[in-house]
Amino acid sequence: MQIQIVRSNDADEYYFDEGCFILELSNSPADPNMSIARARVKAGVTTKLHRLKGVVERYVILSGIGKVEVAGSEPQQVIVGDVVVIPSRCPQRITNIGTEDLVFLAICTPRFTQEIYENME
Repeated sequence: MQIQIVRSNDADEYYFDEGCFILELSNSPADPNMSIARARVKAGVTTKLHRLKGVVERYVILSGIGKVEVAGSEPQQVIVGDVVVIPSRCPQRITNIGTEDLVFLAICTPRFTQEIYENME
């Protein structure tokens, strides 16, 4: 691996059918051990129930307020600075319960690819 700076561009943000907007900050076959995406969920929206196969995901809450459900547990409120660790194959979804966008980093190890995503709805 080489030292590099990966620059993001807000214009590259896209809508993901899960119910949120995604900006890939770092996701490359050249760095297969991890990916980082910025996720943005509009007020009042709940993402689709889903799970990731073979990948541990971490949500790092950057702004807003939400409720996260993991593996059928009771929804837990999350705020700025919270980190949610989601083991592989655990059903998950998050709801924006605030009035502003809920923004968080989704850090996956190993990196996220479409093949590992499983919609459970």
